[in-house]
Amino acid sequence: MLSLDSSPYSAPATAHLADTEAASVLPPPPRSLRDTGLPQQFVVELVAKALYLAGKTHLPVLTTRLHLPITVLREALDFMVAEHVAEVAWRGESDIDIQYQLTAGGKQRAGGWMERCRYAGPAPVTLEAYRAMVERQSLPVSMLDPGDLGVELADQLLAPGVLQMLGAAMYAGRTMLLYGPSGSGKSTLARKLGSLQQGVIAVPHALLVGQDVVQVYDPQVHFPPHGPNARHSRVATDRRGVDARWVLCQRPVVALDADVTADMLDLQADTPNGCYRAAPQLKANNGLLIVDDLGRQRMAATELLNRFAQARELRRSQLSLAGGYHFEAPCRMRLVFATSLAPEALLDAAALRRVGYKIPVGALGAAAYRALFRQQCLAAGVLYDDAALRYLVDELHAGSGLPLLAAYPHEIVGRIVDFAGFNGAPPRLTIGALDQAWTSMFACSMSVPAPSASDLAPLIDQLAQHIA
Repeated sequence: MLSLDSSPYSAPATAHLADTEAASVLPPPPRSLRDTGLPQQFVVELVAKALYLAGKTHLPVLTTRLHLPITVLREALDFMVAEHVAEVAWRGESDIDIQYQLTAGGKQRAGGWMERCRYAGPAPVTLEAYRAMVERQSLPVSMLDPGDLGVELADQLLAPGVLQMLGAAMYAGRTMLLYGPSGSGKSTLARKLGSLQQGVIAVPHALLVGQDVVQVYDPQVHFPPHGPNARHSRVATDRRGVDARWVLCQRPVVALDADVTADMLDLQADTPNGCYRAAPQLKANNGLLIVDDLGRQRMAATELLNRFAQARELRRSQLSLAGGYHFEAPCRMRLVFATSLAPEALLDAAALRRVGYKIPVGALGAAAYRALFRQQCLAAGVLYDDAALRYLVDELHAGSGLPLLAAYPHEIVGRIVDFAGFNGAPPRLTIGALDQAWTSMFACSMSVPAPSASDLAPLIDQLAQHIA
């Protein structure tokens, strides 16, 4: 989460732009309990639990904590006072300068509500409201032209044919399968595609499904908007005419790796907080879902691909709560799979047909590899030498038969920096430094030299002294 200035008025022009952006995406604030779409009893319990945990609390503090407007909270609190659940603890001169606390009976009732569900965070939105929002901000056809795509992916040094396939797939929003040897840059490329997504979206803090709360917003996935207005977007959301139960975010990128299991694709019970954590496909709505290392998971690759592809085609995914209650959640996302295995050996014919674009990501050409290596040297502050780079390509790679993969330059340059730092010397690209880095990466590529007599002499002397 980006930090905020202490005063929301420190940059009024920028803040005004952020307000405009937020208001164009986020819904207006609810003016009454009915406008929230939430049952009155749920809101009453949520307020009571907040008071139970915090004790005597100012009305504006409750607003910030529960992300509900004062008008909504006042309606709930008036009901709670009438029912002797809460009472006014202190009243100031203004209408909002007021503190509430639970009555003795209210504390007892709130304790029971806490035992049933401990959730006391931001008020959720309804599943119906979430469905409507996801459809409203569903992924548009990409307006990225070939020139822009080439600029955005320039550091990937991709072949023109690969760029064309990526561009067509992004334009149409079709599912992609990136395949090629390990180290060819598939994972990096997949994440780069996520950064090409355009526009901002509204993500709810949480959903109400039946009587259960499902947390959707995840600060590790849902990042503030890019640009100079980003640091003010949270301020704009809090103080302007928008529903604070929603957060303004970039389109998300959710990446799953080989550790994913079937149960991780459903809601996860967060027992200490009394709610559920959203499934990956729920967090990825209106964004990009990446499944990396397809074929390495504990579930079959065909099953995993079909599960996500079918949900995307139907625009809904089946999720379940404890006790066997099932519900349908919206599913509007782009899909990218990456694998180091041969597609035809990994997936059956039906699953392959579900993949819109099968895109090979292989070894680099010699010119592209040299260009990438020079980039890595420049970025790491390594003094470059063209003769040493020719040695790497023509001798080490050619002699070992190892392909020119995109992952190698970063790894080799990193090791040159490591050895130079250990020896207190500036990092330089030399034949000796390359041999040293190469040996540390590929243990079987070079034999370890036997110690010389001069190397052994001090050890022999020490051993003799010890025996004596």
